Amino acid sequence: MASTTTSPIAAAPLQGGLVAGLAAYLLWGFLPLLFKALDGVPAATVVANRTLWSLLLVGVILIVGRRLAEVRGVFADAAALRSMALSASILAGNWLLYVYAVETGQVLEASFGYFINPLVSVAIGMVLLGERQNFWQTVAIGIAVVAIGIQAVGIGGVPYIALTLAVSFAAYGYIRKTARAGSTTGLFVETLLLLPVALVYLAWTMIRDGGLGPHGDPQMLGLLMLTGPATAVPLLLFAFAVQRLRLTTIGMLQYLAPTIQFVLAVTLFAEPLNAMRLFSFALIWLSLVVFTVDSVLRRRPPPTV
Repeated sequence: MASTTTSPIAAAPLQGGLVAGLAAYLLWGFLPLLFKALDGVPAATVVANRTLWSLLLVGVILIVGRRLAEVRGVFADAAALRSMALSASILAGNWLLYVYAVETGQVLEASFGYFINPLVSVAIGMVLLGERQNFWQTVAIGIAVVAIGIQAVGIGGVPYIALTLAVSFAAYGYIRKTARAGSTTGLFVETLLLLPVALVYLAWTMIRDGGLGPHGDPQMLGLLMLTGPATAVPLLLFAFAVQRLRLTTIGMLQYLAPTIQFVLAVTLFAEPLNAMRLFSFALIWLSLVVFTVDSVLRRRPPPTV
């Protein structure tokens, strides 16, 4: 009988990937704290700064790693560049809405959106890629649809923020999956394409307000600059992790970030959580349990004789 013990050398990449994955989702989970600290700064200004400082940080990483040829390759490929332009637009909209949700005390609804995001991705695969789902995946999606309806009752209207965040991020993931660009290179190209809009907007606000605005406050400027690392570092950690871990493991880790956001919203931010909304979250958690268990069982290797 062959030994199933994993050697320390073989286990090291898995352990490193797990640490990187946990760190990425922890950073994403606590991201609302940074945007809460920027309370009073318009969401568009935050996104413009996020674009600028992410571009600079990722640019340095590409230069140090001598990977600028990858960027030139994207710009030389018309199809890849079109995909990057579309993904950049979707990403900017997702960022803008998320910052708006945090600033207006709707972190709870934002976390709901990221809970349903994996199921939206499955639905996109069904519609756009012709993927067929099994019985339990269909059950999970059905439970999620019911949960969205109950969430709407709980907030007294359609959960537009949750749905838009979920759909936009799922669409972004679909485009990035089919685009010919790595994660780091892709983020650099996306932020580079958004840079002119960001700079024009910042210049216009400074001219309109007759001053530097929040950029004139050293503390606020420091927090705005921090949005760059807060964007790029989790992405780089995620890219490191996804190369070393099974997709099933990554799929289970992705629920960590919205769980942290949910806890922050209810405790630290004191957002209201009535019985109907809590029930909708319970249904979403149930649907994710069904979806995750089915994914784990289907990826388990068949028994050997």
